[in-house]
Amino acid sequence: MNTLYISDLDGTLLGKDATLGSETITGLNRLISNGINFTVATARTSATVVQMLSETDISLPVILMNGVCIYDIKKQEYIVTEKISNKGKRVLLDVIRQYIGTGFVYTIDNNQLSTYFENDDSPAAKSFIEERERIYGKKFTKVDSFEACYDKSIVYYSIDDKQKKLTEACNELKKCDDLHVEFYRDIYNTDHWYLEVCSSAASKKNAVIKLRKLLGAERVISFGDNLNDIPMFEASDESYAVGNAKEEVKQAATGVIGTNADNGVVRFIAESIK
Repeated sequence: MNTLYISDLDGTLLGKDATLGSETITGLNRLISNGINFTVATARTSATVVQMLSETDISLPVILMNGVCIYDIKKQEYIVTEKISNKGKRVLLDVIRQYIGTGFVYTIDNNQLSTYFENDDSPAAKSFIEERERIYGKKFTKVDSFEACYDKSIVYYSIDDKQKKLTEACNELKKCDDLHVEFYRDIYNTDHWYLEVCSSAASKKNAVIKLRKLLGAERVISFGDNLNDIPMFEASDESYAVGNAKEEVKQAATGVIGTNADNGVVRFIAESIK
């Protein structure tokens, strides 16, 4: 049977230091060389994922930004991109201005991903920019106002901050039918939550359905750890939560496997195909 394995990255395939360990890389490459169809679905962008996977032999398209994009990592081309509608953009920019005042807006035009920010006043924003510029060479563009992005193809918005600060904005954004909203705890800074916004047509669930059809997969088995992975589970024939996953994710999964620190995903696949 043509089975497609799809894993989340942070908290699932990546270790606690947010990198792929040598055992994971070796194990993945061994599985792929034996004919296993493997790819990833993540909230991250192409700017970080391509470099993260550079030592692996993954050649299948990857799902990025919680399902906003399906990206060909070999050709470095966006195969599918779900853009936020004009109505959705208007609501998003108004809510950012009224309730939040910061964060990151992502656009994709002419196969080019751009990331915009108004300010980096918060420690979380400073850390986010510094890490991605230093490690991945990612570029950020400062704008006086996110209104400068309205005429661009906005695909994603993300902010990492205190749950209390973001809750009201999250509730307002969920009132718009043109938007899909994810709100979940940051696994690296548990005092903070991620608020992520994209088109209502974009989700890990919808992206998995499209990727399954694109690749002609008869069966999909997925792996995750956080709340934004549950939609992916819904589109899978089997789903497995790593041992360190949130309890809600474990409840939604077919089963629970080893933790990300113990290379749970790769070990599970290797054992299941014996």
